[in-house]
Amino acid sequence: MQTTLRSSVTFTGRGLHSGRRVRMTVHPASAEYGIWFRRTDVVGADPMVQAHWSAVSNATLCTVISNAAGTSVSTIEHLMAALAGCGIHNALIEIDGPEVPILDGSAAPFASAFLARGIREHRAALRLFEILQPVEVRNGAALARLEPAPALEIGFSIDFADAAIGRQEKRLVMANGAFLRELSDSRTFCRQADVEAMRANGLALGGTPGENAVVFDGDRVLSPGGLRHSDEPVRHKMLDALGDLALAGAPILGRYTGVRAGHAMTNQLLRSLFADPRNFRIVECSPEQRRLLPGASISRADIPAVA
Repeated sequence: MQTTLRSSVTFTGRGLHSGRRVRMTVHPASAEYGIWFRRTDVVGADPMVQAHWSAVSNATLCTVISNAAGTSVSTIEHLMAALAGCGIHNALIEIDGPEVPILDGSAAPFASAFLARGIREHRAALRLFEILQPVEVRNGAALARLEPAPALEIGFSIDFADAAIGRQEKRLVMANGAFLRELSDSRTFCRQADVEAMRANGLALGGTPGENAVVFDGDRVLSPGGLRHSDEPVRHKMLDALGDLALAGAPILGRYTGVRAGHAMTNQLLRSLFADPRNFRIVECSPEQRRLLPGASISRADIPAVA
């Protein structure tokens, strides 16, 4: 069955890069609607932007989607991860600015609010993208790969010169609330040098160490309160990957592997996947497959207390 929220939920906060305060409301939507954003502040142009891999217009520091009129919404990945992790397939998201609020830098506040509202089933079959053969994109030492697997599995490895991050690896099957328990509260992170460079270029204006981002400097964690997980950076990369994969338009049955990958590479992977129909097939979700989806058998108790 496809799903949506039982009732609307509103979030307010600043965008990580713009620093602009926005109000965003996630509304229930009908079956087959998918995930769409509506810019309520846009007048005289198409305000509707679909959350879809083909609409990604920039994925350098975050994931940005745009329509043909140039209307855009940025930093959608944490919200998309929360929707996917809660098994929500249809929603209309109204927002009065260009960037999704960063909140605490993770997906946990979104997911907690969604589960508090409740999830409603539609009388409509859920379709899945089943991966049939390996698909891979590379850029130097970085790669992103999808290959056949019975459920969505995400693995990631990162390697930073900063001793406080270093090399981290993790792999999880996204079933039975694994996303909510293991990944949802992991915050976005960066190095102090990156923060200084972004602010010099008018970005990261809404970022506050400890409040909505983890900042590293060599062997030090600068954010007050330290880390939520010893390997919080790689967990956040997995969170981002789930959000970017959710732009496929339907749940994926396959194994994702990211090595030093980012938003742009995951989007390139989806473009490569759908460029060749031999890479996948569309299947109607069976009861057995449904039990393996990220949003199956979840509750608010699965979300860490930070939310």
